[in-house]
Amino acid sequence: MKRHVEFERLHNFRDLGGYRSADGRTVRWGTVYRADSLGKLAGADWERFLGLGIGTVIDLRYPWEIEAKGQVPEAERFRYVNLSIEHRPYDQAEIDPDTDPWRYLADRFAEVTEDGAEEIRQVLEELAQAPGPLVFHCTSGKDRTGLIGAFLLTLLGVERADVLADFALTELATERLAADWRAANPGRVMKWPSYGRAPAVIMELVFADLEARYGSVHGYLTDRVGLSERTAGLLRSRLLTGEGARAT
Repeated sequence: MKRHVEFERLHNFRDLGGYRSADGRTVRWGTVYRADSLGKLAGADWERFLGLGIGTVIDLRYPWEIEAKGQVPEAERFRYVNLSIEHRPYDQAEIDPDTDPWRYLADRFAEVTEDGAEEIRQVLEELAQAPGPLVFHCTSGKDRTGLIGAFLLTLLGVERADVLADFALTELATERLAADWRAANPGRVMKWPSYGRAPAVIMELVFADLEARYGSVHGYLTDRVGLSERTAGLLRSRLLTGEGARAT
């Protein structure tokens, strides 16, 4: 089984299957995907996407981003849900180059974990209840998508090292994400040299912040997000299997 699903216009589309949970089960392949903007789908990419059998699309972007960049084509074909988990927009290309990039991004994630707690709960409930394969995405599939992916894998009992490694896989797409930005902004200069980066240290800082405030990531999801044990149980029963295979 392959972790990365290859598209021409999408750069960060991945299957979350194959990770081992603490109880020895494995995250199901072909069931939950994470991605960059599905508004870029067209042509052969669109046909490849349809071939995955996805029935639910969870769009984590602001409504104004969707209006500007487009949603998944033929959204009426899917259970399409827009849940913007971020509430304080910022322009990564304009970040001061002298800023500590990883602490800066971890602080932006902290804002999302507080401001977007209600939407995060709703996203996790959608993940638990979707009847078939699904995908969640934002613009680059990096920050908002990365946060939801990390929470989901943690709830499934995946080891911290694997959760961090999955987050950092976006690094393989950084150059293409930056190239897309330059193509879309020919009159601007990208001031921040870390644009599109997603090293594991960012999520390490995020988790450390949550543990300091709530005792654990699970404590945050229970006490601040309000995730029920029923939903956590549904996630595990829906997304974990006793069979597994190593990703390539």
